[in-house]
Amino acid sequence: MIQAKASTGLVALLGHPVQHSLSPLMHNAAFAASGQNLVYLAFDVEPGNLAAALAGLKALGIRGANVTVPHKEAVIPCLDAVDPVAARIGAVNTIVNEDRCLKGYNTDGSGFLRSLVEAGFDPAGKRVVILGAGGAARAVAFALAAAGCASLVLANRTPERATELAGALAGAGLPAPVVYRLGDAGMRPEVEAADLVLNTTSLGMWPRVEETPLPPDWFRPGQWVYDLVYNPLETKFLAGARRRGCRVFSGLDMLLYQGAAAFTLWTGREAPVAVMDRVLREAMGASSGGPAAGR
Repeated sequence: MIQAKASTGLVALLGHPVQHSLSPLMHNAAFAASGQNLVYLAFDVEPGNLAAALAGLKALGIRGANVTVPHKEAVIPCLDAVDPVAARIGAVNTIVNEDRCLKGYNTDGSGFLRSLVEAGFDPAGKRVVILGAGGAARAVAFALAAAGCASLVLANRTPERATELAGALAGAGLPAPVVYRLGDAGMRPEVEAADLVLNTTSLGMWPRVEETPLPPDWFRPGQWVYDLVYNPLETKFLAGARRRGCRVFSGLDMLLYQGAAAFTLWTGREAPVAVMDRVLREAMGASSGGPAAGR
């Protein structure tokens, strides 16, 4: 492990809550393996304190940060600059502090696509249903649309948020999704026809593990079902899909690859992905068999 010195830099995680996060384990292992004089700590930041926390990053010269629920969209007005990809998505999950200038990036979309490709799924020409319309949903929706998926369907507890995201996609020249209220029985045929069903909501995340965004009898055998939640590794949503004969994937792989991209932004070096993957899977009790493990 890194022995902190007066010269040791800090990278932060800003979210609410953050107690469940595996990012500190993953990034501290990566920093140690690559000889970076950095440490990574998680900070529980309530929404009303976000602007003050960002000012603190700048004032203290903190190297950078990850941003997680519920701050990925709200953080943008607090930044000095935003990468064009993150600006188009409308959400930031990674911040780099360079000379007291905070610049926001989004590595969620690229990390998600990399996890799909590594697992053998090509989004081009595929039908996709996305559950949720928050910051993570925005990133994966833009990434999937740009990758050439045939159609997108959005379902959210607040349909107005999904409608806004659909409009943003159309405004960027990408296919505009069909929108439903999450749980509306009218969307069942869309779920049954989809090649990929993706949960980006927090439903099923520890400690509320009995929650699920969809009933399992909506799935059909052979579908790919992906849950961005990684704690627990197999949510009730994924367990139901597995019983229906679907190929299921937890959010651990997206966490890995978005984290690897963030590591490179902070350090300018290639991330030690194998080390990061091993630490994550050991922490979750999964087999260390590469990104496909935990299906």
